[in-house]
Amino acid sequence: LPIKGVEIIIGTPGRLQDCLEKAYTVLNQCNYVILDEADRMMDMGFEETVHYILDNIPTTNLKSNDDALALQEEMMTKAGHRLYRLTQMFSATMPPPVERLSRKYLRAPAYISIGDPGAGKRSIEQRLEFITEGKKKQKLHELLELYEPPIIVFVNQKKVADIIAKSINKLKMRAVALHGGKAQEIREQTLTAFKQNEYDILVATDVAGRGIDVQGVKLVINFDMPKDIESYTHRIGRTGRAGMKGLAISFITEQDSSLFYDLKQFLISSSNIVPLELANNPASKVKPGTIIQTPKKKQVLYKS
Repeated sequence: LPIKGVEIIIGTPGRLQDCLEKAYTVLNQCNYVILDEADRMMDMGFEETVHYILDNIPTTNLKSNDDALALQEEMMTKAGHRLYRLTQMFSATMPPPVERLSRKYLRAPAYISIGDPGAGKRSIEQRLEFITEGKKKQKLHELLELYEPPIIVFVNQKKVADIIAKSINKLKMRAVALHGGKAQEIREQTLTAFKQNEYDILVATDVAGRGIDVQGVKLVINFDMPKDIESYTHRIGRTGRAGMKGLAISFITEQDSSLFYDLKQFLISSSNIVPLELANNPASKVKPGTIIQTPKKKQVLYKS
């Protein structure tokens, strides 16, 4: 039976879009929008879906360009008629897709940051292992022999998560993979089992790992480095929680050079040691995308 008079809708992006397309839901009178875990929605590929939903809400965040209309709108607002949508976004990180959302849909936005992103990681010792791709698995096995569980290993691909988990199990260690290729129910069961110490090692991707909140994780290993510093920050934050000390070890290859500059700055801001291999690497000295201008006296205008 259809429900009338609903004042609050709570839903996932995909299902809400489906309801809008089939006209099961109409948002003509919606003036309040809250996006919780906006960065996670973007990671899961819902950017276009979120744009679709917000575009289907007729109220706008922009004032009219016509002065007379703008004045009329302002008077109506003062009279208690809300013309502008109130949009709130909650996000643990601020990757480019979330920035695009804020620029497009937020009118006169106020940015509220709780805590110092760098200060929160001073309880975590961060170590970098410069290594070749072919030696990663052996190095991982060596580290797992040295440290006590529970341990979380992060990778970038679902198939790699399965392969690594199987290789660890062959060492007579209890490991399980957690990634977006598994059903939500299975992921929840896996995470519960890890929390209850049924597994010693969790091998996870970013998409599945965003919701991990497990007390007592002693070590986080980045088998694969993420593509941005926000994801790196979130990953290592799985250890060193509730005032405890934590350790994060990351495998670094030359393919990760686009992250070197931000990684070096993050290590400095969190009072961690910057290895010489990183400090001396040219990629760590200039932010990606920076245009380096050669002084005029060094420019060669003509050479015969």
